[in-house]
Amino acid sequence: MCGLAGFIDRSSRAGTYDPAAAVIAMADSMRHRGPDDDGAWCDPAAGAALAQRRLAIVDLSPAGHQPMVSASGRYVLVYNGEVYNHEEMRPELEARGIQFRGYSDTEVILEACAAFGVRPTVERLIGMFAFALWDRAERTLTLVRDRLGIKPLYWGEQNGLFLFGSELKALRAHKGWTPEIDRDAATLFLRHNCVPAPWSIYRGVRKLEPGHILVLAADGTRTDEVFWDARAVAAEGIRHPREMGDAEAVTALETLLSDAIGRRMIADVPLGALLSGGVDSSAVVALMQAQSSRPVRTFSIGFDAGAYDEAKHARAVAAHLGTDHTDLYVSPAETLAVVPRLPVMFDEPFADSSQIPTFLVSELARRHVTVALSGDGGDELFAGYNRYVFANGPWRRLRRCPVPLRGAAARAIAAVPAPAWDRVAGLLPKGRRPARPGELVHKMAGVMAVPDDDALYRSVTSHWTDPGRVIVGGTEPGRAALPDAAGLFGVVDRMQLGDLTGYLPDDILVKVDRASMAASLEARVPLIDHRVVAFAWSLPARFKMRDGATKWILRQLLYRHVPKALIERPKMGFAVPLADWLRGPLRDWAEDLLEPGALSGGGLVAPEPVRALWRQHLAGRDRHFLLWDVLMLEAWRRHWMA
Repeated sequence: MCGLAGFIDRSSRAGTYDPAAAVIAMADSMRHRGPDDDGAWCDPAAGAALAQRRLAIVDLSPAGHQPMVSASGRYVLVYNGEVYNHEEMRPELEARGIQFRGYSDTEVILEACAAFGVRPTVERLIGMFAFALWDRAERTLTLVRDRLGIKPLYWGEQNGLFLFGSELKALRAHKGWTPEIDRDAATLFLRHNCVPAPWSIYRGVRKLEPGHILVLAADGTRTDEVFWDARAVAAEGIRHPREMGDAEAVTALETLLSDAIGRRMIADVPLGALLSGGVDSSAVVALMQAQSSRPVRTFSIGFDAGAYDEAKHARAVAAHLGTDHTDLYVSPAETLAVVPRLPVMFDEPFADSSQIPTFLVSELARRHVTVALSGDGGDELFAGYNRYVFANGPWRRLRRCPVPLRGAAARAIAAVPAPAWDRVAGLLPKGRRPARPGELVHKMAGVMAVPDDDALYRSVTSHWTDPGRVIVGGTEPGRAALPDAAGLFGVVDRMQLGDLTGYLPDDILVKVDRASMAASLEARVPLIDHRVVAFAWSLPARFKMRDGATKWILRQLLYRHVPKALIERPKMGFAVPLADWLRGPLRDWAEDLLEPGALSGGGLVAPEPVRALWRQHLAGRDRHFLLWDVLMLEAWRRHWMA
């Protein structure tokens, strides 16, 4: 895993500064992404410069050094990621006369691009990747991002200076670039608790979208093409579903997922897995252990707050599978100490609070291994979120009721405080009692009165519903809530596709990448191998939700390795008790950020609606989701823009 950076300077400033020093400064801003090696390459006549920070995983020798120049001398590559089928591609290139200097995946990608072209190459790659390829002959720059958006890549242009990098820190490090907040993007952040692609928090800077290739020609023109489209993959799967029996389907998934996991267990450094004890991470670890002759290293963290503690479940799964397990119970003080680091870690506003435990477990794992597999992506592929269950059942019935009647019922439910619903849920059998039931009931109340499927999805995926009222001078860009149905997709399919192309790359994968990279840990995500994605979309709905169970097929696979009793429990999520912290140990920190004069002086957030929510939260109403968004935005602004 690495951090890449570079620029093409065709402005009047080109030639007035040292391009090597400039691009090295960009790369050095991401030292955490690559503590093992660094390098830079420049073509002053073309105004081009590329640099990289390397976390060595495969081929630890100097032969894996980047930037890497092709055997022909024509192409220069900087690359971030891991490709797991590079050894299968190597003989074909050797047959063409290529003599490899090492055995890194970087060199295979470079020579394949030189031999076959960029698009034919990336269409064959299995893995996660973002790279920049400079063509010295044509003076063109090509940027590529993997199919699912696992690895990040930003680009921007300002006054003739084209910049790119794995993180926004890299762009900021170039003295020729002046950062300016994109207030419209800030409204999107408040709605989604992250800045969705292609936007970034800075005006004129964009995220390269998953599955895209961007080419900057010598004359400065840009072209953007799609080499992999999740919607097309989904449509193909729905048009041509796999018709098979239950056992056959589970075996087919196990075979494919075992291959995806086995490929991701290849490394020249210590490797392990992040284990929560839930379905997804347990399935990954079970299939890792099935292919390993030694106990797999597994890691989890725990909290003393019982409703938020998954460590005991992870420990039970690890004991059954026989892994070499390490867990760490972190104190409130250790957890809270992460909060001031978040604006630096994520370098654009990001408010998924599971960023905190994700960093803590990454930091724990990095003490023992350099690579860790995680279970992210299972919910999006196999219908694991509560919103799918709601849409598939209660929503179908609720739609028959008049909207005014649903609205009255919603207001009545929301009027009962969440703690009261927690007490009511205490009367349910323990195995059927959801985690944090009051929060769940209030969320359901919030969607009862929506008029249609699109409004339902927008409601369940929104934090602030009126962000333009909060961001001074910001107007929320129009975005479709759900992908176009085109006659193919039902509401659950559309929700899954929306999550696969939005929530997963914009929130989940950003969180995993930044939190793991902040600890210099490479995180690998086998569940979203693109072959597994295509397989999942070809499964009829009965393999995903059945008899009230989500992720049915993945659960059946897991039950072949782990007893059902160790897995079956309400979905918890990777959360921390923020609501209580904001009234307790984080109260002074929050009050400082939300002080009316500070908000007015910052000029980004309108004080009145935020202060009203803060008063409600301190009085006992749970407003922590909305407040955390504003707190992360203001903490980011103070650190980067003050």
